[in-house]
Amino acid sequence: MSKIKLLLDVVSDMRSLADSIQAVADAMAGSEPVEAKEPTTTVKEPEPKKKEITLEEVRAKLAEKSQAGLTDQVREIIQKYGGSKLSEVDPKHYADMLKDEEVLGNE
Repeated sequence: MSKIKLLLDVVSDMRSLADSIQAVADAMAGSEPVEAKEPTTTVKEPEPKKKEITLEEVRAKLAEKSQAGLTDQVREIIQKYGGSKLSEVDPKHYADMLKDEEVLGNE
């Protein structure tokens, strides 16, 4: 017998086995009384912490845009978030600043 024929026989046997297991499961499901399941409590998994964006990351991205000739728009972003220079901006605004920075030059 060739190897391919043997493999095809194995596949056929596995399908037959799967059909037999399905028939047994169906028979068992049909003959068992339905049980009321106990309510399960779900444990809420903590959300993964967002990576904190550093001043250096924001500075690097804004510097790229500034060097690309968008200095005025970079300055506007910094002022939008309450600073006259980047170091005066509250770190909670860094993510929003990066979103604004991504749009620069794409307008």
